[in-house]
Amino acid sequence: MKYSQKLFLRIIFSSLIVLSFYSFAYAASSEGELLPPYESPIPKVAAKVGPVVVNILTKSLAYNFFFDPVPQEGLGSGVIISKDGYILTNYHVVAGAETITVKLADGREMSAKVIGGDQQSDLAVLKVNAENLPTARLGDSDKLKVGELTVAIGNPFGLQQTITSGIISALGRSINSQNGTVMENLIQTDASINPGNSGGALANSRGQVIGINTAIIREGQGLGFAIPINTAKVITEQLIKTGKVSRPYLGVMGVTLNDELAFQYNLPTDQGALILKVVAESPAKKAGLKAGDIIIRANGKEITGMEQLQNLIRQYKVGDTLNLSIMRKNNKINIKIKLEVKP
Repeated sequence: MKYSQKLFLRIIFSSLIVLSFYSFAYAASSEGELLPPYESPIPKVAAKVGPVVVNILTKSLAYNFFFDPVPQEGLGSGVIISKDGYILTNYHVVAGAETITVKLADGREMSAKVIGGDQQSDLAVLKVNAENLPTARLGDSDKLKVGELTVAIGNPFGLQQTITSGIISALGRSINSQNGTVMENLIQTDASINPGNSGGALANSRGQVIGINTAIIREGQGLGFAIPINTAKVITEQLIKTGKVSRPYLGVMGVTLNDELAFQYNLPTDQGALILKVVAESPAKKAGLKAGDIIIRANGKEITGMEQLQNLIRQYKVGDTLNLSIMRKNNKINIKIKLEVKP
């Protein structure tokens, strides 16, 4: 190799060493430690959402075999939803509690009372006497997508302000709760959730609360579930106003339409909610819905099946109107239905 070629290679090699040194020095200079080429949003989410998550301690009495009272304590989490002290949590966290103590992220402790609870949705609203509390920014759970970042904040085993992260593993999950009821339309996440996380916040990368953590499958790993915040908004509004939940009712039984059913019965569409039965004296019956009708849109939203239709109805209140687009044989018909109280 000629001298000029050797000199050129030495210059290139020396330049690479110098560049590597300065890159290392720049990365380490700002905070005194190496930094990745990107910044995780999780610390910012924790800073935004952490102050609105509270620790809940409950005390109650149980009775042993000899009917002697036995004091019991329970732990859970909650989310502050108003500056004047309304707190959203799980029903099972406060059910049967004789005293409830709330500990804020800043260390303050105060007693709380139950404003209302709903066992079916596993949601409850508490109230503390306080003002100017930090409040959660609520997101839109209808816009969630599988794979999005999730951050769970709560108090597992009494370890206040514990942060775990993961992704949305699935949407629209149904599970059997401990009290035997079926919980539907849940968010599944692999963010670590443990006893004590119940009632805490599930947040997105923008620091919005998108769900209320509610359940885990103990036999599995990374199988946590949260109630979508849009469902919680509707339930919470009713609990604060009346202390109970009145569920809207359409009054149809049906199945989700698919290619096979559409081909077998020569139906005009292969997507929608196919009505098999209309309940007597129901809002659907009064509005003129019939067995064989296919609901394809409701209040401007495309209907892909019965489960989606049911989830949509849950987001409305008794007295609200549904504008349905249906296929009846080969004709498209628009029908208005006023939702009534579910029997």
